[in-house]
Amino acid sequence: MALFLPTYFSPISQYSAILKSEKILFEVHDNYQKQSYRNRCYIYNTNGKQLLNIPVKHPVSSVRKKTKNTQIENIGNWQKQHFNSLKIAYRNSPFFEFYVDDIAFIFDKKYKYLQDVNIDTFLFVSEALQLNLDFKSTNSYASVSKEEDYRSLVVAKSLAEKSSKQYIQMFDEKHGFIPDLSILDLLFMEGPNTINFL
Repeated sequence: MALFLPTYFSPISQYSAILKSEKILFEVHDNYQKQSYRNRCYIYNTNGKQLLNIPVKHPVSSVRKKTKNTQIENIGNWQKQHFNSLKIAYRNSPFFEFYVDDIAFIFDKKYKYLQDVNIDTFLFVSEALQLNLDFKSTNSYASVSKEEDYRSLVVAKSLAEKSSKQYIQMFDEKHGFIPDLSILDLLFMEGPNTINFL
């Protein structure tokens, strides 16, 4: 069993670790922290690395909130903005058209909790890569884990422990290779061959 935090279209490094794990345990009882992949991912557009960030509600009091209780701030249309950004960045990629209809529901569905978005993105990627992964969520916070602990992969500012293999990216001639972007970057460029890069 391997322990992960559910994230928004996880970075490639997280999927490399997921692929090596027979069973997945999602930690949902941790305290929500800003500046993490819980509510953000990075894609590659014509200007280089682009942040897609889901707005979340922050508590008025100083009481910390659990990740599982983190609500999305649905003022404005972040889903439309994110989907448009993906279309603009990847519409000419080799596999975008292959996956666009399957991914569209994430940007149409109305979500209240961040955790639900993240689980849906995980399920989409698992299906796209034809991964038959058994996963559960924690019942309480796992302070000391007997499992392989990959929760640190959620920190957006930390570098991936192991850089991924290079692959052709949409704008690498202009900006060079950008490692550890969202799994979507690799999926739209490599399609079913994504597994070989993970």
